[in-house]
Amino acid sequence: MSLSELPLVEAGTDPASVLGDLLAAGHGDGLPVVPPTAPRLAVMLDGVAAPDEELGLVPPLFGPLTVRSVAWYAVLAGCRPGELPVVVAACRAALQERFNLLGLSTTTGAPAVAVLVHGPVTRRLGMTSGSGGLGTGNRANACIGRAVSMALAGIGGATAGVTDMATIGQPAKYTCCTAEAARPLPSLAQRRGLGVDVDAVTVSGVGSVVETLPGEGYREPPSVLGPAAAAMAGVALASGDPQRAGLGEQFLLLPPEPAELLAVHGWGYERIAEFLFEQGSALLRGSASALAFRAGLPGYATAGLQVAGSAADVHVVVTGGAGVKMLLLPTWPGGSRSVTVPVRALRPG
Repeated sequence: MSLSELPLVEAGTDPASVLGDLLAAGHGDGLPVVPPTAPRLAVMLDGVAAPDEELGLVPPLFGPLTVRSVAWYAVLAGCRPGELPVVVAACRAALQERFNLLGLSTTTGAPAVAVLVHGPVTRRLGMTSGSGGLGTGNRANACIGRAVSMALAGIGGATAGVTDMATIGQPAKYTCCTAEAARPLPSLAQRRGLGVDVDAVTVSGVGSVVETLPGEGYREPPSVLGPAAAAMAGVALASGDPQRAGLGEQFLLLPPEPAELLAVHGWGYERIAEFLFEQGSALLRGSASALAFRAGLPGYATAGLQVAGSAADVHVVVTGGAGVKMLLLPTWPGGSRSVTVPVRALRPG
């Protein structure tokens, strides 16, 4: 996308008219935006090296990704300059082939690009890994996620009803971003080999958002995690073709309270993932067999059904505030793999 296609407006322009004009030109998500003035873009790009270097092509129409184009959308979303490296890193990660942004952007399904931010950068930017991090109330979480969504859609030309064919969509397509807590589990970035306390970002193509609660009176790990395993099985069944779940991933956002309880019982992330995978897969096979029997399809193959590709594809991320309610983010059943990359400085020195 060339700079001429990213219009700048005069300072003092009525925001309502800016919104209408930008939407007509294919920019924005329908919510009010910060008017993109030349001074605002200059501040966002101040000190950035090579802002016009092409970093990749964004599907479905394969517009060129540059730091300048991402910065323009970051202005619209209300980001601050320090947040630009996180937004750029997330956008670049989404271009990796295994993420399948083309599929995510054009399906009739409702996937959204979820952004998980790891490391000290979350504290520097004022992001929260506490209460409501994936909801409302934190400017950095909301704006970073929104900037990623708008940049990928706008630069890539994903237009609702034209190239983005989502039948209904979901609110997470506006913004879906939170920070990972520093304990008690090693961060996802660390588990993926990026090191301890490394600034990093993960993008995941999430098909839905499902709240899950521990079993009533929970005191042991199976009673904490059992409902989450059942939710994984339920999501696989709801996809219409439960065999697809065996090609994907599951993300469980686990609040600190149940995470600490699991740690007290000696359950690390590997044991948690193995339990969720094994229990969820067993529930999936049992439920699929029962449904097939009731539908008069006793020969339906259920033996190989599983809720993810393997236990290693079940990712547990500690985030959230007080309470025990977890959130399941299953990946889009059409086929997408999460990507974790380091956040690189855009300004030399």
